[in-house]
Amino acid sequence: MNKEYFVHETSYIDDNVQIGNGTKIWHFSHIQSGSQIGEGCVFGQNVNVGNNVTIGNKCKVQNNVAIYEGVELEDFVFCGPSMVFTNIKLPRAEFPQRGSKFYLKTLLKKSASIGANATIVCGVTIGEYALIGSGAVVTKDVPPFALVVGNPGKIIGWVDKKGNRLEFDTEGLSLCKQYQLTDGVRLDLL
Repeated sequence: MNKEYFVHETSYIDDNVQIGNGTKIWHFSHIQSGSQIGEGCVFGQNVNVGNNVTIGNKCKVQNNVAIYEGVELEDFVFCGPSMVFTNIKLPRAEFPQRGSKFYLKTLLKKSASIGANATIVCGVTIGEYALIGSGAVVTKDVPPFALVVGNPGKIIGWVDKKGNRLEFDTEGLSLCKQYQLTDGVRLDLL
């Protein structure tokens, strides 16, 4: 079988998985059944991709990350080392909730970045180009271009497409003249 992607010999790929060209899956990782992974992705050491997970193109998932069923990554998403996703809001070992009907959907939009050791509580959407700081705990939706830190995560500013912090004039126009902040809660490209 001619593969157009790389899987390290210590990793395991279940049946019924789609992996795009140029993707690299490194040591001790597991890609579970029904998952779809785009082109040009990189998965570090000890990554687990759960059943039926969809991951876009050119995503980078660092070491020790588990992407559970119910989580979706669009293109160019970055998941920092040891960051955490959840998929059930109120887990109980005594009363197990197994199967996709129990999982709350979590969506990371194009080019969102999650810092090391951050936690993304299930049921949220993280907007395009949002930047979640290391160790943050995200419990609600994050708008595009927002900079979020802390526990619980709070918006402390706004970033451009490259992740640089933006500054604004009194009218809400970014000093680089490429973004407009409306009512302090929505950032638009000009």
